[in-house]
Amino acid sequence: MTEAAEAPTKEEFPETALLEKFLSHLELERRLSPYTARNYRQALEVFFDWLRKTASWEGDLDAISKREARDFLVERQRAVSRRTLRNQVSGIRAFFKYCLRQGHAKANPFLSITLPKLPKTLPKFLTQSQMETLLAQPDRLLEGEGADPFAALRDRMILELLYGGGLRVSELVGLDYGALDLKRGIVRVLGKGRKERLCPIGPQASEAVRRFRDECAKDASLGAPVVVNRSGKRLSPRSVQLLTKKYLRMAGLPLDLTPHKLRHAFATHLLDEGADLRSVQEMLGHANLSTTQIYTHVSAARLKEAHRLAHPRA
Repeated sequence: MTEAAEAPTKEEFPETALLEKFLSHLELERRLSPYTARNYRQALEVFFDWLRKTASWEGDLDAISKREARDFLVERQRAVSRRTLRNQVSGIRAFFKYCLRQGHAKANPFLSITLPKLPKTLPKFLTQSQMETLLAQPDRLLEGEGADPFAALRDRMILELLYGGGLRVSELVGLDYGALDLKRGIVRVLGKGRKERLCPIGPQASEAVRRFRDECAKDASLGAPVVVNRSGKRLSPRSVQLLTKKYLRMAGLPLDLTPHKLRHAFATHLLDEGADLRSVQEMLGHANLSTTQIYTHVSAARLKEAHRLAHPRA
């Protein structure tokens, strides 16, 4: 009696080697962040698993039709949010585009697929008074018997850079001392797509960095990381998220806010005080002006609310 052949492992699937080449291309040539590459990997693995289970797929990219693409889309709509689905399809489209260029596929079945529209929502942000309250919280760690100067000065620096420079968390934790010009109040940031930009951070953020460096940093050489733990190792984005939540709790502010909301506050407060849209776009590192324009909607909404509350004929 002949033994049945064992099913191949995921590593042995014919598309696996191609997937690895695609991901390497993303990181080395297109310079996408590891976070984006990881999301693309997950999206493609979900899609390939779905094909094997529902369409008896055996790894031939040319056997995937628009019908399979549409069926996958319909099923995923029940499982994930619209935003997640759009991100997943972006990853799958990029994979097929790469395969077309490399001669591994003859068509992109996701090319003309219509994606569900995202609901128009205005970003949450902290008011100027709320920001002042939040920024003051790390100083409480300088008081009393349990005083912790390292955490107090480092965390004040983190919050000041997120708000004072509008940095993304990934940009913040990636900073080295060589990227700082504290005399001019400028930070050189490596943003999305590994595009470099200069961010003004202001005197208070500069002073917060200077104080932490002088009083707490074990290594402040040009190649040393700025945002570190007590061992001098670079802090992770997750650690920044957790400490931000801690200070939100201490300040009595909504806990569903994230470090990214400090970037929203940075943009909104600049526009509230009369900054022009193009300058804010440059400071945020947005490729498209339309991405920055949502903050003008936030400012307009605030003005309308102030009018409604204060005007006698509102």
